[in-house]
Amino acid sequence: LTLLAMSSFLPISEIAEVSRHLADTLGATRRLYTVNSEPIPVKDGTGLIKNKNKNDLVLKNISFKYRNQNEYALKKINLEIKEGSTVALVGPSGAGKTTLAHLLMRFWDPDNGTIEFGKFPLKDYRLDDLRSKIALVAQDTFLFNDTLQANIRLANPGASRRDLETAIDKAALLDFVKQLPLGIDTKVGERGMLLSGGQRQRIAIARAFLKDAPVLILDEATSHLDSISEKSIHSSLHQLMKNRTTVIIAHRLSTIKNSDMIIVMDRGEALETGTHENLLMKDGLYSHLIKHQLINTSVKA
Repeated sequence: LTLLAMSSFLPISEIAEVSRHLADTLGATRRLYTVNSEPIPVKDGTGLIKNKNKNDLVLKNISFKYRNQNEYALKKINLEIKEGSTVALVGPSGAGKTTLAHLLMRFWDPDNGTIEFGKFPLKDYRLDDLRSKIALVAQDTFLFNDTLQANIRLANPGASRRDLETAIDKAALLDFVKQLPLGIDTKVGERGMLLSGGQRQRIAIARAFLKDAPVLILDEATSHLDSISEKSIHSSLHQLMKNRTTVIIAHRLSTIKNSDMIIVMDRGEALETGTHENLLMKDGLYSHLIKHQLINTSVKA
């Protein structure tokens, strides 16, 4: 009787297991349907056959707010970034600096105003064409559970082995690669969990070297690096910025003071514009930020 009872219970337990799997499947299906039915806010442009104009970036009366937010992240931004120049965006957290950089790559489109690249609106470009012209080094680097080589090659899949090794060297990754058991064929783990924050950031810098795009966006590109690592790639970053249009988002004085133009932002607005010396003389928000940084540096020392 005991054996019969156990044999009878087994199919019933399997039915309960099927019900549990069915419930999980229905939940996953609903989430997948929600993602697939989400409207696409940014769509491909018609594309440009040839653009021989200078690659100036011009922002005209740009305003933008995130969905379900009442406050504008950017308010009436007017800005012209000449080809080959270096522009720094500075300001307190939440000022809109990263949002502005993301609009340049068309992660979103502004609610008002237009952004032109080479005298053509960004909306006229195909997304692949536009983003092939821009290299982004972000504060947080997304890495796939693949080899170090594959993660760097994302920037330029057709790059030669020599170009890859040059990019690794310029990003101050060579010594680290030599310590890995399989070199550049070592897996980095999901989201690069086997690497430190500084190592992940140097991979992003190596991607920028490998991509060799005419426009470079550095969004706190050295925030996770220690002072020794930062010094080792500082000259390489300056080499990368040569003859490129560069937008720098940073707080460190050493990174921004030599920029051709500094834009001081707060609460989505561009409050001050000028060079490092000119802005210090104005004794405004920029001067306050710099003095605060110098005081903190001296206290830590």
